[in-house]
Amino acid sequence: MQIDTFGLERWFAEYEHDAEIMLAESGVRSLSTDRFDTDLGDLGYVIPTNGDPDLRARIGDRYDREADEVLCTCGTQEANFLAFLSVLQEPTLGADGASPSGSASRSPHAIVVTPTYQALHAVPDAVGEVTRVPLEPPTWELDVDAVADAIRPETKLIVLNNPNNPTGRYHPLETVEALYDLAADNDAYLLCDEVYRLLAEDPLPPVASLGPRGLSTASLSKSYGLAGLRFGWLIGNEDLLETAWNWKDYTTISPSTFGQHVAKQALEQEDEILAENRDLVADHRNRVQEFLEKHGLEWYDPVGVNGFVTVPDGYETGKEFCRAVLEEGVVLAPGEFFGHSDRFRIGFGLPTEELKEGLRRIERVLE
Repeated sequence: MQIDTFGLERWFAEYEHDAEIMLAESGVRSLSTDRFDTDLGDLGYVIPTNGDPDLRARIGDRYDREADEVLCTCGTQEANFLAFLSVLQEPTLGADGASPSGSASRSPHAIVVTPTYQALHAVPDAVGEVTRVPLEPPTWELDVDAVADAIRPETKLIVLNNPNNPTGRYHPLETVEALYDLAADNDAYLLCDEVYRLLAEDPLPPVASLGPRGLSTASLSKSYGLAGLRFGWLIGNEDLLETAWNWKDYTTISPSTFGQHVAKQALEQEDEILAENRDLVADHRNRVQEFLEKHGLEWYDPVGVNGFVTVPDGYETGKEFCRAVLEEGVVLAPGEFFGHSDRFRIGFGLPTEELKEGLRRIERVLE
């Protein structure tokens, strides 16, 4: 099992530590610990290791699922990783419970909608085979027929990130439902990474609520502003979750005690936190939109906190422009890490004064 170097994370590792402003940040500005009780007593193990049953039941309610269909994880990254291992290393069964003809000798296959966060195609590609279905600029609209054409007898998984990172494209419900039907009709799963879903003014129903072939992953990192908790979850049918839990015993064993403790409080304050964050994101999106228009740059009006922006005139690639901006102490994400060298990703969820100062510094480069 070999996996590609995670290009974007290595870029951050090289430049983020010394940067003054992180405009490549892909989440909402971090909440202060002042609003939570952080004294949880002893830092023991979480028992059971798939998460506190009451917390899992509460999370499951929002997906129309039971507690045993929820696995608490260390962020969305682990949730996705466990889903890939569980689905792509399990035999694909037909409606009669038998393996489709000839599939046992073939590599498991996944279809991934791209551009997207590298982990969503690199991990399944390390486990089996991946067909990428590209979104095309400038609207990044998903062609469901292209996904249908990519399906094989050994296809076990369709992977979607909605709202999309890096483009901010929020695929409509009819598109998501069409993907679910394709997965269900072909005895596959639809996995949707939904970390930005609750930043939408009118969030779509989560994929796991659409039926037994839907898998949802999410966390408190992006929409809530609690990335440091490393608390997330995977939602799916009980048999698949049992397999994922078995894999989890060999990764992090359990979610962190501290993360689970604060997660319970964050969900109790959910309405307030999300209202604050949606207001901030809407204001910041408008600020960046005005900035881009002033300088002749373009993006697709995003949902979430990421925009995928065209590279300014005078620069050959996203990396070239991002390196110029680094000279001003600002980190952006080159589009090369998402398969589009003519773009860069900007995050606008950080504190307002940091965003304003970051845009001022980019303006110095542009001028």
